[in-house]
Amino acid sequence: MDILNKPVAIELKNITKTFGESVIANKDVDLTVYHGEILSILGENGSGKTTLMNMISGIYFPDKGQIFVNGKEVVMRSPKDAFDQKIGMIHQHFKLIDVFTAADNIILGEEMPTYSIKEEGQKIKLNWIKDKAVNCFTFQQNFKCCLKYLLKLCALPFIKIGKIIRFNHLSKNRVKPLQEMANSYGFEIDLKRKIYDMAVSEKQTVEILKVLYRGAEILILDEPTAVLTPQEIDKLFAVLKNMRSKGKSIIIITHKLNEVMAISDRVAVLRKGEHIATVETASTNEKELTEMMVGRKVDLNIERHEPMGDEKRIVVEKISATNREGVKVLDEVSFAVKSGEIFGIAGIAGSGQKELLEAIAGLQKLDCGRIIYFDPNKNNEMVDLKSKTPVQIRELGVRLSFVPEDRLGMGLVGNMDIIDNMMLRSYRKGKSLFLDRKRPKNLAEEIVTGLEVVTPSTKTPVRRLSGGNVQKVLVGREIASAPTVLMAAYPVRGLDINSSYTIYHLLNEQKDKGVAVIFVGEDLDVLIDLCDRIMVINGGVVTGIVEGRKAKKEEIGLLMTSHEKMEDSDENI
Repeated sequence: MDILNKPVAIELKNITKTFGESVIANKDVDLTVYHGEILSILGENGSGKTTLMNMISGIYFPDKGQIFVNGKEVVMRSPKDAFDQKIGMIHQHFKLIDVFTAADNIILGEEMPTYSIKEEGQKIKLNWIKDKAVNCFTFQQNFKCCLKYLLKLCALPFIKIGKIIRFNHLSKNRVKPLQEMANSYGFEIDLKRKIYDMAVSEKQTVEILKVLYRGAEILILDEPTAVLTPQEIDKLFAVLKNMRSKGKSIIIITHKLNEVMAISDRVAVLRKGEHIATVETASTNEKELTEMMVGRKVDLNIERHEPMGDEKRIVVEKISATNREGVKVLDEVSFAVKSGEIFGIAGIAGSGQKELLEAIAGLQKLDCGRIIYFDPNKNNEMVDLKSKTPVQIRELGVRLSFVPEDRLGMGLVGNMDIIDNMMLRSYRKGKSLFLDRKRPKNLAEEIVTGLEVVTPSTKTPVRRLSGGNVQKVLVGREIASAPTVLMAAYPVRGLDINSSYTIYHLLNEQKDKGVAVIFVGEDLDVLIDLCDRIMVINGGVVTGIVEGRKAKKEEIGLLMTSHEKMEDSDENI
C-alpha cells in the first residue's frame, strides 16, 4: 500500500512549544499524517509526544509553527476547534458518566432539535427581565414585570423536566443508528448498557464512538492498549484496520514496540522534543526504532536465569478482604513465593492486584486468612504478618514499591528533594540526635546516575520532575533497600523502553541475590519473558498459576477474563 500517494490529512510545520523559560517540549517539529493510514508516535519519557498531540487536539496552543488540515492552515485554540476540523482524541483515562448508558454518553452535548412550541417562550430571559424592571417607573408597570418574573421562575422545574424528556427522546431515537455505526466498524457493544456495568475495553469503545459520532476523520489514541487483554487488543486492532480502510487517519501513542510493528503503517520517532525521523514500519525493526528513540544502541533482551533457591519466603493462605464500599476485593487468594524467583501477577486493571500487595505489606485489613513470612535471618522462622504493623513488616525486609497513577500519592513527598525522600526509609536507624545525610545522599546520586534520572541536582524537589523520573526515584529507592521480599507493582508504567529494560535488569539482579520478587505488570510479553511463574487474578479471584517458560499470551488472556476459581494445591501453597 503506497501511503505517500494518499491525500494529506494533517501537516505540521516548525511546531515549537515551551513551558517557562527552560523547558522545551517540542522544537521545530515537522510531521505529516495521510488519510487512510495508521501512524505510531514513539519516544522516550519527556520527548514531547503527548504535548505534540495535545496541540493537534486543541488542548495546547503552539508558541510557533503552523498546522494544516486537508491542506488548509487552521488555528486550534480549544478542543472544539479540533472537533470542527474533524479531529478527536481518545485519552488514556476515560471521560464518561458511569450512571449513563453508552448511548447517552455518546450523544451528550448534542444540540437538541427544536419543537413547535417557540423556544424563546420557554426560556427565562433574566437579562431581559432585569432591563425591563430597571426601566419601569409606575407601580402598574413594576407589578407586571414582577408578575412575569415570578411566573417564569415557577416554570423552571417544568422546563427542566421538558429538557430531560427531550434528552431521553433523543437518546432512544439515536440508539439504532449508533448501533449500526458501531457494527459497521466491527465493535461489539450493547449501547443500552450502563457504563458502570462495562469492561474497560467496552468503555474505550464508547470513547471512540463518541468522536466518530461527531464526524471525526482523524483519531488520536493515547496508550490505547495499556489495560487490555491480548484478545481485546486483537479486536481493537481489527477495528482500527476497518477505520483505516474507510479512509480514517489514526495516530497512536504507545510504548509497546511489538504493537507498533503489528498495527502501524509508519512510525514517527521523537527525541528530546525533536522529530528524528518517520519511517515505514515494513522497512524497520524494534532494535532500529529503539536506537532512534534513545540515540544509542540498547540491549532489548530480558535474561531469565534459573531460580536461585527453593525455600518458601511468603505463603498466602485463603485471604479475603472487603473495601470501604463493602465490595469484596480479594476472595480466598492462596499462593506461595520462593526465594530467588520472580513471581508475576497478571490481570485486568482493578482485579485486586493493589489490595493483594497492600495486604502483604500490612496496609489492607483482611477479613480472613493468613500471610506467613519465613525469616531468613532466623533460620526461616515462621512469622504471621497479619499480626504485624506496616513498619514491623518493612523491618523484616518486605518492601512494597507501588506505582499508582498519582506517583506522588504513595511513598514520596513532592516538596522534599531526592535526598530527603531517601531519608524517609532510613531516619529511624539513626543513633544520634542528628540525622545522617551522607548515606541517603550517596544513594540518591547512585539512583540518579544508574537510572538516568533527569534532574538539575539531587536537591531538586521531586514534584518538579517529570512523572517518569519520579517513578525512577520511587522504584530505585525500594530496590536499593536490600529487601528479602520485593513487591514491584507497575514499576515501568509510563516509562520509555530504555528505562523499562533498566528496571527489568535490576529485578533480575535482586532475583540473583535470592530475593523473592513479586512483579505486577501490564505487558504480557514482559511477564512471560521475565517471570518464573505467573499468577492470574480476576475480580479478586485467582484463576490460575502458569509456568513463565511455558505460558502463552492467549492462555493468560483467557484466564484474565475467566471467573472460575483455581483449585488450591500443595504446589502453589
